[in-house]
Amino acid sequence: MNSNVKSALTPAGQAQGFYRVAIVGAGSLKGKEVAEVLEERNFPSADLKLLDDDDSLGQLEALKDEITFIQSVRAEQFEHMDFTFFASDAECTRKNWKQVERSGSAIVDLSYGLEDEPSATIRAPWVERQLGQISTPELEPGPAVIAHPVSLVLALLVSRLHPRVPVRRVVATAYEPASEHGQAGMDELHEQTVNLLSFQQLPKKIFDVQIAFNMVSRFGEQAREPLSSVNDRVLKHYRRIVGESAPLPSLQVLQAPIFHGHAFSVNLEFERPADTGHIAQALTGEHVSVVDRSNDAPSNVNAAGQGDILVAIARDRGDQTTAWLWAAADNLRVAALTAVECAERMATARPRGKIQ
Repeated sequence: MNSNVKSALTPAGQAQGFYRVAIVGAGSLKGKEVAEVLEERNFPSADLKLLDDDDSLGQLEALKDEITFIQSVRAEQFEHMDFTFFASDAECTRKNWKQVERSGSAIVDLSYGLEDEPSATIRAPWVERQLGQISTPELEPGPAVIAHPVSLVLALLVSRLHPRVPVRRVVATAYEPASEHGQAGMDELHEQTVNLLSFQQLPKKIFDVQIAFNMVSRFGEQAREPLSSVNDRVLKHYRRIVGESAPLPSLQVLQAPIFHGHAFSVNLEFERPADTGHIAQALTGEHVSVVDRSNDAPSNVNAAGQGDILVAIARDRGDQTTAWLWAAADNLRVAALTAVECAERMATARPRGKIQ
């Protein structure tokens, strides 16, 4: 425990405004990003417990200038927790969330394992602020399921633009990175790339199709999850966070041969002619950075590590009522920032954490 935490303890051992936090799936890409964002935003945690499955047990991690290690996921680990982030796979989340809920911990789900639970809410604070939605703090909130990064990006762009430059139709293509399938997806893309260059057999456990040096609209039949389910999830989350406030996009999700970061090609049809200057002015704001021609175009490379969505705007030379957006965003950073902000909002109903 660091000195700042120690100084916040009363003689009875109770923390003044600090919380006990658990990250399930702490060894995953999302779990590591959540831990990093918690530290960057100075989330008031007196104790951060890292939990994961057997593959990550004992792995050392640096937190707040201290070294800690990942422990196994067991029921007793959730006792007295204030917040639990599920950055694991969906199966692990569904297996453990009831125990976490019974312990009294608030739940933030980045795995989508609880997206269809009646008590769960799909959350996207950036979009909620844009739409002026006010969430009432609850003493015992249901699970907060983080909106898919693609749905969040599209929802924020369209809901910000629509009131000022009315949008008639949205057609979007989202290019999915391997990191959306965790470290296993990243490893498979890397191994496929190496094996192709050395004329060896390709591993296909995650995607069941060649994704290295390739672009695909569907995975093989033995893939861990069909690509069509990502498309369905994005549209479902978009509907829940936007409602009737902005038009629903026609969407295609493609698997791209990239490791990290989403890229987007978005065609916007407006109700009347609109120039790129008005579109840029409408889009610019919190978490959206419009890139002009004097700077590098948005890409998954220059979006890495950023909390902003990078956007370039081009008019359609054949139709004055149509424009194109080319955008990029760090999928892991967007998800982690959203998750931590949800926890920060939940904390308003938990004014005091306890160290038991």
